[in-house]
Amino acid sequence: MNIENNHVVTMHYLVSTSDGTELDSSFDGEPLVFIHGMGFLIPGLEEAIIGKTTGDKFDVDVVAAEAYGERHDQLVQVVPKSMFEGMEVAPGLQFRATTDHGEQSVIVIDVTDEGVVIDGNHPLAGQDLSFSVEIVAVREATAEELEHGHVHGEGGCGHQH
Repeated sequence: MNIENNHVVTMHYLVSTSDGTELDSSFDGEPLVFIHGMGFLIPGLEEAIIGKTTGDKFDVDVVAAEAYGERHDQLVQVVPKSMFEGMEVAPGLQFRATTDHGEQSVIVIDVTDEGVVIDGNHPLAGQDLSFSVEIVAVREATAEELEHGHVHGEGGCGHQH
């Protein structure tokens, strides 16, 4: 069975930056299981696996625009330290911030005398990525999985909807 929308895909992956720095891998653990077409994967990888089938192994390069997007300098800003009163603030701290465009994940990248520098870009924004993929299994999603928007294990999904 070839991968297409509404199929459950089980796959192993290794992702690295364009300079070869390994970022994540499932090969030493459990494979990734998801419903194709639900937006679970970055667009470039989701597109690359269409038509693949169980047992396929392949490498694919995904440009930044089809991965986590390009970096946007306007998403880096300095906010007053007073907004963090009573908190231990250091580079690497991640939190959800309320913006004019709704909730957004941000990360502290610097703390200066003037304030706290935060970045609303995804940490991998602006980076081209390389994937090594092995398709372990492909099957049609059940009606219940499609209704719930996620894959169910044996015995159902294990929670109430």
